[in-house]
Amino acid sequence: MKNDDAIRNHVLYLLRGGGAHVSFDEVIADFPAELRGKVFKDIPYTGWDLLEHMRIAQWDILEFSINPKHKSPNFPDGYWPQDKAPPSEADWDNSINSFKSDLTAMQKLVEDKNNDLFTPFPHGDGQTLLREALLIADHNAYHFGQLVVLRRLLGCWYR
Repeated sequence: MKNDDAIRNHVLYLLRGGGAHVSFDEVIADFPAELRGKVFKDIPYTGWDLLEHMRIAQWDILEFSINPKHKSPNFPDGYWPQDKAPPSEADWDNSINSFKSDLTAMQKLVEDKNNDLFTPFPHGDGQTLLREALLIADHNAYHFGQLVVLRRLLGCWYR
């Protein structure tokens, strides 16, 4: 179906950071280790807070989309890290890698023409694959913007 292909392509474009959006790789690249847990004045989140929040939320949306038995974390506490700074460089890297892996998995779900974009999941209350993919794209774009602002304020955004 021609319109189905067009919608899939538009959603994939958004998930890949297309248009006026900065990509995940751009916003996270070269984030100085010493600033990842830094709080700037009255801004309530750090780079680590945002990275982990995006990872957890995206993972939750993906898991809901593929696993009818998935249980979401408690809201809101389960969607944010306990610590303001990453415990280690490995934790930062693992969070980035998990985020990318889950984003790729959602893209593959959208790309797969065997997956209906419009039929509500039997285990939800009206959610569809299209809605969940758009939720990821929207949520990510929102927090990418916050990361850009935070990095500007911390003096480590050079683009």
